[in-house]
Amino acid sequence: MSIILAKENVIDPKAMRDAYAETLIDLAEKDERIVALDGDLMSSMGMKPFAKKYPERTFDVGIAEANMIGIASGLSLTGKIPFAHTFGVFATRRACDQIAISGAYEKANIKVIGSDPGITAAYNGGTHQSYEDLGIMRGIPGMTVMEPTDVVMLKDILKQVKDQYGMYYIRLVRKISTRIYEEGSTFEIGKAVEVAKGNDATVIASGLLVAEAIKAAKILKDKGISIRILNMFTIKPIDKEAIIKSAKETGAIVTAENHNILNGLGSAVSEVLGENFPVPVERIGMPDCYGEVGSIDYLKDKYGFNCSNIVDKVEKVIKRKTTNRR
Repeated sequence: MSIILAKENVIDPKAMRDAYAETLIDLAEKDERIVALDGDLMSSMGMKPFAKKYPERTFDVGIAEANMIGIASGLSLTGKIPFAHTFGVFATRRACDQIAISGAYEKANIKVIGSDPGITAAYNGGTHQSYEDLGIMRGIPGMTVMEPTDVVMLKDILKQVKDQYGMYYIRLVRKISTRIYEEGSTFEIGKAVEVAKGNDATVIASGLLVAEAIKAAKILKDKGISIRILNMFTIKPIDKEAIIKSAKETGAIVTAENHNILNGLGSAVSEVLGENFPVPVERIGMPDCYGEVGSIDYLKDKYGFNCSNIVDKVEKVIKRKTTNRR
């Protein structure tokens, strides 16, 4: 793992879907086993260039996501490396049984890509905003579950999983992302990335909440509070060592995720702490409800997926830490 943090956390000019398609094209050029499957979202995911270059390795199955996973399983068991994409809600809720049985149970080699997680589905509304996908996928034996944070991380992760046999669920923003890392950074699946050092509390974040945690750290610094930030991009297997170390060294944890507050990152972190080193924990996530139509900024503010809520939760958890010490 070699990390180069971005000097400025700005919106990346390259959409994550374009990085996904371009990386897959590059990988397919070197490895004829790679095939792409899609659930009627070739345009939405920017995969038409892949289909144009490799029509014989492209399968648009239409609005039939469960069947897509069945096809991917068959291709996998004949030696292909299938990357199967659809919106996160359909990749997990609709195709859950096929992923569990045709995929994981059969020990297949499928890379399931679920796009537009949580509030990033924005104007597609509550029906398309996946707030339960991490919980579904981490409950399936043998699944590796990840959420690449930006374009740099996505490209590196795709290169890695191509050569790692097994079932993967990768949730990613389809369009814009905030740059967290510079080109040349490499990552280790299953290991958290320390984005900021601090001693008063630790914020463990994933996805778009990483950028919000960085903003919160600057606000808290002006208040005399230093926070450690861990980018927990692998939800399963989660980095137990980093969680326990941070709990021992900072004494308080805040989790922040674009997911239901239940069964995702916050739950996974709490399980580790409860079994190993209990400390006060505050969780930020969707408050066990469905989403609604709106811009990402509007939904961030409505549901507390923003830096100000992280600041509030950090201050709260530090007070709890002090109270517990008494």
